[in-house]
Amino acid sequence: MAEPTIEDLLVRAIAALGALADLGETVEDEWQYVTDLRTVWGARLGAIAGAGGASAAPPGAARAIDTVLEEASLITDPHRAIDWLSTMPQVVHLALGVWPAS
Repeated sequence: MAEPTIEDLLVRAIAALGALADLGETVEDEWQYVTDLRTVWGARLGAIAGAGGASAAPPGAARAIDTVLEEASLITDPHRAIDWLSTMPQVVHLALGVWPAS
């Protein structure tokens, strides 16, 4: 089976980021911080997708990203979701072996 494209993986990662942000936004005092994380990390992940998303993902990237997204989907605590809003995208970057310009 062929590796998925980078874009395929990033579409899933951006959706997971949105789900974490939705949960994190339930912490009223953290709403702006959560919104900022969603905006910044969503843009960074989107930039990677736009800069070569049609390319095949590196070997093993799909497994690593699917694993972290599965873990993220198990989070039910909004405070933990906020923590994962900055952690999960970094794991995605690492698995893909790319980092967007800041």
